[in-house]
Amino acid sequence: MVGGVIVSHGQLGKELIATAEMIVGKIPNITSVSIDVTSDVETSREQIRQAIKSVNNGAGVVIFTDMFGGTPSNISLSFLDEANIEVITGVNLAMLLQLSTSGKAEPFQQIVQSLKQRGQENIHIASEFLKQRGKK
Repeated sequence: MVGGVIVSHGQLGKELIATAEMIVGKIPNITSVSIDVTSDVETSREQIRQAIKSVNNGAGVVIFTDMFGGTPSNISLSFLDEANIEVITGVNLAMLLQLSTSGKAEPFQQIVQSLKQRGQENIHIASEFLKQRGKK
């Protein structure tokens, strides 16, 4: 099963995992790393490395970050050269729910694409969405 590491500002990753697990139960292949203004870059990089190691069972690891261009993303990008590691920015709850149900037989890059797609599909402006459905 593909592993997931959420690297985020503050406790966002930890709270996203707790919320996802409230919905689907324990997700064994996911963990988080928190970055704050006092975090040293090399210490953070080592925490991410250890988190990857803890969820990597050989199927690949997706590093989710909260926003492109932020410190969590910038540090995470240094892991892209490693085999079967990808970084997806803009993590949301829908992505984590998708990860929890990803098939073991799916190719890694297909899973990565489905996670991105699921995240994007769950971003809406409510008034536009409701107008399209004839609700407003």
